[in-house]
Amino acid sequence: MLRRRRDAARTGTSSDWLIVGLGNPGKEYELTRHNVGAEAVNLLANRHGAKLRNHKERALVDEVRMGEQRVALAIPTTYMNDSGDSLRRLVKRFGVEPEQVIVIHDELDLPVAQLRMKVGGGVAGHNGLRSIKSHLHSDKFLRIRIGVGKPASKEHGADYVLKKFSPRERNEIDVTLAQSAAAVELIVTQGIDAAMNQLHGNGG
Repeated sequence: MLRRRRDAARTGTSSDWLIVGLGNPGKEYELTRHNVGAEAVNLLANRHGAKLRNHKERALVDEVRMGEQRVALAIPTTYMNDSGDSLRRLVKRFGVEPEQVIVIHDELDLPVAQLRMKVGGGVAGHNGLRSIKSHLHSDKFLRIRIGVGKPASKEHGADYVLKKFSPRERNEIDVTLAQSAAAVELIVTQGIDAAMNQLHGNGG
């Protein structure tokens, strides 16, 4: 297990993992392409009996146990472009390093409902990831990427991700959300390598 930071900056109880689902707040953004990360964390919360509530870190937060691991679940209540401010506060509260953070987010560069995992790297134009990287001063966090596809026309990606899925896509995304929750559980209980081997080995 990764060693926990030993400085005095931590403000709350320690966790082994911080799982963050990205999205925009408000009813008008629910079930849109940009909010699949938030949906995934809501699903995890339901699976583990968590009650996500507003906290001063500008996020809906609760903690659960997955096996022997203590896991913080969070959905920033900021807009996507300012996700990093919430992440910075959450990392401080739970005393985790970037390597102990899993960010679940939408991915334009993947076909609808394809699920991939990635450790570190660039942000590929994703404003939420860019904000997180800026505030954490690190890109070493783990990403679970949920494909939402690219617009078929010349429609700008920023407009496209704020739209909802078609009924057929919605059915596929619901399956992928369940897979993403299972991937988080596998990472936490068996490790990143085991999760990547299972997901990518199956062509996930």
